[in-house]
Amino acid sequence: MANFKIVVSDPKSRKAYQKEVEQGASGLLGKKIGEKFSGSHLGFPGYELEVTGGSDKEGFPMRRDVEGPGRKKILLSHPPGFHPKSRGRRKRKSIRGNIVSQQISQINLKIVTHGAKSVEELMGVKAKEEAKEEHKEKEAHAEKKAEHHEKHAEKPEKKPEHHEKEHHKEEHKHAETKEE
Repeated sequence: MANFKIVVSDPKSRKAYQKEVEQGASGLLGKKIGEKFSGSHLGFPGYELEVTGGSDKEGFPMRRDVEGPGRKKILLSHPPGFHPKSRGRRKRKSIRGNIVSQQISQINLKIVTHGAKSVEELMGVKAKEEAKEEHKEKEAHAEKKAEHHEKHAEKPEKKPEHHEKEHHKEEHKHAETKEE
């Protein structure tokens, strides 16, 4: 069976986290946009999540006001699915309905109620301080490597410039003698 890519948004920290889950095991099939459910099936024990949207395999967005799981062509005048350049502009576009089906590839979720553990712990994301320390270590290692390459790099030999000038003068004299 295919996988869903879920994007979990945390309104408190204003961050989003991505995770891949199997469609069958996720318990998301048949859920509507705006529906709230327990996050235990997705690896978020104690959390309550809400479906806020998504898109199908071809990139067509889900829309709250279109009933059903299928793709439909409707006349749009505002997002999602259409962003008019001027006021009053409308366009007929294909969009997905508001029910999660097997054709959906990405589902957007929002945390409504937080659990005991932090989202970063559950997702396996490192804290900022640990990430900064690792980044500093990588930069220091890269600098040492660059210094090592500079010391051991071969320098090309430069030819003296006066030989080239003399050679050019000789050619010039030779060309003048031929003209006469």
